[in-house]
Amino acid sequence: MSTLRLSNLTIYPIKSAAGIECQQATLTPQGLQYDRRWMIASAEGRFMTQRRFPKMALISVAYGGDQMKISAPGMPLLSMSIRLTAGDEIEVEVWGDRTRAIAAGPDAQNWFSQFLSTPCQLVYMPETTQRPVDHGKFGIEKVVSFADAYPYLLLSEASLNGLNQKLAAQSLAPVPMNRFRPNLVISGDIVPHAEDDWKRIRIGEAVFEVAKPCARCSIPNVDQASGDRTLEPTRTLATYRAWDKAIWFGQNLVEVDVLETNHRTTLNVGDDVEVLA
Repeated sequence: MSTLRLSNLTIYPIKSAAGIECQQATLTPQGLQYDRRWMIASAEGRFMTQRRFPKMALISVAYGGDQMKISAPGMPLLSMSIRLTAGDEIEVEVWGDRTRAIAAGPDAQNWFSQFLSTPCQLVYMPETTQRPVDHGKFGIEKVVSFADAYPYLLLSEASLNGLNQKLAAQSLAPVPMNRFRPNLVISGDIVPHAEDDWKRIRIGEAVFEVAKPCARCSIPNVDQASGDRTLEPTRTLATYRAWDKAIWFGQNLVEVDVLETNHRTTLNVGDDVEVLA
């Protein structure tokens, strides 16, 4: 196999909002540091995503010191602390998981409610909250932030290139990687969806177990630059990536125990990737 490398690292500070590309990211038990520690929830505490609110793609986050600056078209800049340590603790729900979070307060509530034209609130997952991955599939010691089910999502450039070739054959425009919202992108001379066969990989000095393929919802059809919803690429993916009543694209990962691997605490763009099994 040719040399594989980590070609992109992206964190998504607010679940279903725009991502931030990084050159380096720190590993935490819940995933990449700052990844999906925040979430927009309905007034009743249920998670909200681009599935129903595609405009969420237009919400951007920038970091400066211990502050994050949240922006969206037509809205004033909203400044927040990167993490909340105090506030009203509430129960929220993500895909049936009930978990504890801290509400950001009325300023954020009003800001997000105005932009999304529906009552909602911004909430933060504190360090004391422990949410097991995929309803406890890997035991209580493997935890995740507000991501759907797993702490890391991996895609290969080869898989995206394969999809874009199929789109081009229909005279359709290519789609960028951000439609699929991965954390980890792998480059190298491999066939599309080679990652389907991987069971364990090393990135730099960190070892990950491939947990399961990622079942795709409608979010890849949302243009992340405009917030507009289209029919592609789901329609094309359905012609060759559909089985078991789902469309599959990318792989969910969990990190192998730190004591087992003795790995460093960061990933860097350009890190070598080795398929271990």
